[in-house]
Amino acid sequence: MEILHLQQKTAMLAEKLKKIIFLDIETVPQMADYELLSEEMQHLWSEKAARLYQDKSVEESYEKAGIYAEFGKIICISVGFIYLKNNEKHIRLKSFASDNEKEILADFAKMLCRQKTDIYLCGHNIKEFDVPYIARRMLINGLQLPKLLNISGKKPWEVHFIDTLDLWKFGDYKHYTSLKLLTVIFGIPSSKDDIDGSQVARVYYGEKNLERIVTYCQKDVLATAQLFLKMEGEMLINADDVEYA
Repeated sequence: MEILHLQQKTAMLAEKLKKIIFLDIETVPQMADYELLSEEMQHLWSEKAARLYQDKSVEESYEKAGIYAEFGKIICISVGFIYLKNNEKHIRLKSFASDNEKEILADFAKMLCRQKTDIYLCGHNIKEFDVPYIARRMLINGLQLPKLLNISGKKPWEVHFIDTLDLWKFGDYKHYTSLKLLTVIFGIPSSKDDIDGSQVARVYYGEKNLERIVTYCQKDVLATAQLFLKMEGEMLINADDVEYA
């Protein structure tokens, strides 16, 4: 009886996980420096920065431009797929990364449209950052939104996003907890062992090292997947069972 119950639980887990795509993105300002912006965009950034970063000059605050879809761009989207093999959890990581943002977004959209079942996107703070950023940049680049991202008019239960930040909040909307903190308290290997989000623009424009950013982004996807498993009461994925597409 116990063996049968375990088999049923494993089958249910496999069915649940195959519908989830774990996701993270990396973004940078559209230009390496504020001075490289058009005159009109300089003016618009100055207006925004004056409200948000009063303690910094407009040039200094421009390093924050990458977090706003109107002033930034996506340089990497990493995704992860968990599957069971011989009852062991494995994860396959894949990245869309390029200096050409439209190419990244188009390839990512094609990947979403190829999915044969209703899928869910899972990430940390995905509802507030990753998903709206991707959708806005798709529209700016003249791309059609995939069905999964086109949520206008949908009811809450029709929106297929799983946010590990929301899961941790338990309804407390005042509370923000970083992925780094959650990985530490749950004993999950951290993705912040090389760079962190504040250093991505420097690595991209200064070092021109996109591969380093891809590695960092994939580590974030893995950390998010591990966090989700912990919250589900599941064992973590072994390092030997991580695959890179």
